[in-house]
Parts: sequence; structure tokens; C-alpha cells
Amino acid sequence: MLTRIVKLTFQEDKIDDFLSFFNTINTRVSTFENCYGMRLLQDIKHPNIIFTYSNWKDETALNNYRDSELFAGVWSTIKPWFGGKPEAWSVNTYFEDGNFFPNQS
Repeated sequence: MLTRIVKLTFQEDKIDDFLSFFNTINTRVSTFENCYGMRLLQDIKHPNIIFTYSNWKDETALNNYRDSELFAGVWSTIKPWFGGKPEAWSVNTYFEDGNFFPNQS
């Protein structure tokens, strides 16, 4: 399983816009084919910093989402609200919620 962690830094006056928008699309993203769920995390000391944490079957599944109309619409909406360059990491998940995934490639 692949986990994608994305750090998004927003302009401080746009964080409420982002959270409202995210509320309208979160189910569509988290139920995208071969997505095993996602989380939205907000930094306690810097509330304009948001992390998305999503689990995917594999890199192909993630790329299918990234090449989708859904992603294009999300990105084009939120990009003007950024206050910093987004950062992203794709990592193999070996253990989560009591489940062990030993055969990562």
C-alpha cells in the first residue's frame, strides 16, 4: 500500500475557503477507485498548514487520481489560495491499524 502525504500552506485568509471547499469534495476523493481513505490534518501552531494523508493501492492508483478530472478541478480551485509551495511524499506503508504489509516493492 502506498501512502501519500501532502503539505499545503495556505494564505491565512484562505484557510476557511479551503476547509469549506474540502468539505464538498472529500468523499469523492476518499472513495476514488483504489483509494483506501484519506485524512485531513491541520497544524496546531500554524493553522494555515494542512496535510493530506491518503492511502492508495499502489502508485498506478495514485497516478490515475492525479490524472483525473476530479484532481484537476480540486487543484485549479485551491492553487490560488497557496501561501507556499506544496510538498509531497509517497511512502510505502508497512504497518497501520494493526495490519502489517510486509511485501512492499
